[in-house]
Amino acid sequence: MVNFVIKHRLEILILSILAAGYFILRLPNLTLQPIFADEAIYIRWAQVMKAEPTLRFLPLSDGKTPLFMWAMIPLFKFINDPLLAGRLLSVFAGFFTLVGIFFLSKKVFNKRTAFWAGLLYVITPYTVFFDRMALVDSMLAAFTIWIVYFAIWLAGSLRLDISMILGYLLGGAILTKTPGMLNLFILPLTILGFKNKGGSHTLTRLIILWGVAIAIAFVMYNLLRLGPNFHMLSSRNTDYVFSPLELISRPLDPFIPHFRDIADWFPKLLTWPILLSLVMGVLYIAYGLWQQSFKGSSVSGLIIVLWAFIPLLLNMAFLRTFTARYLFSSIPLFLVIAGFGVTRLLPALAYFRKWPVALMLIVLLPLPLYFDYLLLTSPDKAPLPKEERIGYFEDWTAGYGLSDIAKFLLEKSKDRKVVVGTEGAFGTLPDGLQIYLDKSNVSFVTSKAVISAQIRMAAKDNLTYFVGNKNSLQGGVSNAVLIKEYPKAKPKDNKPQDAMLLYQVLP
Repeated sequence: MVNFVIKHRLEILILSILAAGYFILRLPNLTLQPIFADEAIYIRWAQVMKAEPTLRFLPLSDGKTPLFMWAMIPLFKFINDPLLAGRLLSVFAGFFTLVGIFFLSKKVFNKRTAFWAGLLYVITPYTVFFDRMALVDSMLAAFTIWIVYFAIWLAGSLRLDISMILGYLLGGAILTKTPGMLNLFILPLTILGFKNKGGSHTLTRLIILWGVAIAIAFVMYNLLRLGPNFHMLSSRNTDYVFSPLELISRPLDPFIPHFRDIADWFPKLLTWPILLSLVMGVLYIAYGLWQQSFKGSSVSGLIIVLWAFIPLLLNMAFLRTFTARYLFSSIPLFLVIAGFGVTRLLPALAYFRKWPVALMLIVLLPLPLYFDYLLLTSPDKAPLPKEERIGYFEDWTAGYGLSDIAKFLLEKSKDRKVVVGTEGAFGTLPDGLQIYLDKSNVSFVTSKAVISAQIRMAAKDNLTYFVGNKNSLQGGVSNAVLIKEYPKAKPKDNKPQDAMLLYQVLP
């Protein structure tokens, strides 16, 4: 052990520094940002799955895979705040992504690239934002980066143990989110890095090892058949993805609109210095391929580029709804390439300054760190893309004040039953409230953007409240007293500012 530490002391030191920076930018004020609709759903699912073993496959009912929720369940035993538990799971997943970036960059390029790629992952606002949310995308990114690492390793070593580990990672990605299936189709691209030293026999062995990995992944995927709603995984696809037949007459729609979205997201969420480093990394890999005729690290770099771009392009071509988090599994791979771009730019900077590393840090750090500071202290003030700001801070999907409302309801329900009506039956309301009232004397009645007759009937015999969004409830509230209002972020396009409202419904 001592000899190992001495031998790898530089890597351990670099990783320790990166890990410290990672947690400094992920843990503070982790519950400051309002809960998002999908976060509320995932956390509520995990609570129900924990309480009722027969519902361990509950996410299948909505066409989702359950690994993220399974992993969340043990955290509830140690962490009282369910939102904190869910977001900590993403923080842990992001840390494994960081370690994967380091080892992948070191394997394909060198230690210097590993440091820069790791640093970029630590500071990039794109990763800071989503690593701090209880969403499945951070876990999918962690599986993806390690899949690429072991896939490249397998192509160079042809080892059964590596193939088996790769299979478990592929299966984990699929159980996290169905787009993880794309990794199975991209896997054969690693043949670009295959060194055929034994004729057709070694190629056959590589194909067999791929088969072993894919077989393990499919065995893991078919475990979902134990759930009663396995068929929903495929039936819900049409809700999110255009079929090729639908796009025959308009092949560039939604590709062009989604391209415009990316043109807005990447400069803001990656920041321009990191985006330019990515472009330089791609150009240097292309130049290396041209110079070396597909030899050396440039080929593995090409595999990383393709593994990042192929899912990105497929999402642009086929997704009905398109948000920045759907691309998150590609971002760590892009940052590996950006780290390589930084290392290739450093010698050029030496002509202008004696300290090229210091100059590069001055160029790279200010914009991302300022963005990160806002995410940690005043997230609604961060310069997010328009659609992301609307979804996470302005619209009905943003659950402002729900933990405070839950505390209020818990206090009122100490010695009597309390009924709560909510605007909506799935998502921010009621799930965002239910996660805090899991084992309480509070019962829920769902409604639309009005206080329904069922809620008014409950008010005759019980202390009854109603929670909804201000912009949705206009004209839909009567015979009720406003108890509390929680304003949401103010829109930048002069639309009415929304708020979460708590009413007491009168008998």
